[in-house]
Amino acid sequence: MRHVLMAMSVATTLFVPTLAAAETVAISCGTVGKEFELCKQGAEAWAKKNGHEIKLVSGSTDASEQLTVMQQQLAAGSTDVDIYRVDIVWPGILGNHFIDLKPYIPEDVVKQHFPAIVQNNTVDGKLVAMPWFTDAGVLYYRKDLLEKHGQKVPTTWQELTTVAKAVQDAERKAGNAKMVGYVFEAKAAETLTCNALEWIDSFGGGSIIGEDGKVTIDNPKAVEALKTAASWINTISPAGVLNYEEEGARGVFQSGNAVFMRNWPYAWALANAPDSPVKGKVAVVALPKGGADGKSTGTLGGWQLAVSKYSKHPAIAADLVKYLTSAEEQKRRAILGSFNPTIVSLYKDKEVLEANPFFGTLLDTFTNAVARPAKVTGSKYSRVSAEFRNAVHAVLSGRGKPEQKLKELSQKLGRMNRQGKW
Repeated sequence: MRHVLMAMSVATTLFVPTLAAAETVAISCGTVGKEFELCKQGAEAWAKKNGHEIKLVSGSTDASEQLTVMQQQLAAGSTDVDIYRVDIVWPGILGNHFIDLKPYIPEDVVKQHFPAIVQNNTVDGKLVAMPWFTDAGVLYYRKDLLEKHGQKVPTTWQELTTVAKAVQDAERKAGNAKMVGYVFEAKAAETLTCNALEWIDSFGGGSIIGEDGKVTIDNPKAVEALKTAASWINTISPAGVLNYEEEGARGVFQSGNAVFMRNWPYAWALANAPDSPVKGKVAVVALPKGGADGKSTGTLGGWQLAVSKYSKHPAIAADLVKYLTSAEEQKRRAILGSFNPTIVSLYKDKEVLEANPFFGTLLDTFTNAVARPAKVTGSKYSRVSAEFRNAVHAVLSGRGKPEQKLKELSQKLGRMNRQGKW
């Protein structure tokens, strides 16, 4: 109750920036799909309205590399970037470097967003980042090819393996030598952590580390999940997936040379763009279950906007964050780029659902996605994720058996924490 009262009192004394003097605000924008262009459009619209200038900053598509650069900049107290684009697993790592946004954004506005994401972005009582868009892994498939070859949409990973192989082989026999069954993101980067967590959780193998801080990854269900995934390489998936990030997988699928693809919702708008070879031929469903006793699960993703405490113009930067995360801007981005809103009411918006039909049918996938163990591991999450994805990558590339690699991983992670305390 004390926190609620404090929040209410702060909300009544909002800091409203004086926008008379023109300033330049630097914001980091993502570069996957349409994200950079939509970020640019939104920021420039705000700048035109308020008489300021925008400096756009872009970086690597690899989230791990982005985090490293960000940590270096913030540790140095750099003023080069005012607004950072923050992955959902970073607030606990970087929160000390960001201002509290509560004094700048009304409480009723904050409450429009998914409560779980707001809670995720609240560190030591401070709202260190505003939700911008949410994400969960989903399965894309060529509905025309499944219909052509008399196949049903798979509901388990085992069914996907069988259907992908059947359609792939039939298409190759018919003359498309480039056709593959399934593409996904298996580069040894954060994107593989997301993919592998989906496999393991869908089989009932947990989420690497439990909420109590105990390491749970060394279990038979996790082993079974990785064995299944490893069986795809060079059968239904090309060896190239071992170096694919999101855009690598999308490139193959959108060119018309894959039956199935795991990716984030952003790929929908691009797959259905006027110049896309697969326009009108694609559908989206929840990711498969790990067998009849498993569950369908997607890893929770998404990005936030945070204001550096080293910014020379924190109030102005916070005003831009407020604008970019607003219902109007999130609706625009959802319609033009398939970026999932973090504002609950937009999932009932007619225009949003018309542009992204699966937003409504997969709302449970987005709201109940499996979280990476960032909250429990705190500042050690980056190391945990790196150890996890490296172990998985070794299994996928044939450099170790699942049983061996998961046992070694469990031991490494066990040494990182002390009696469940990270």
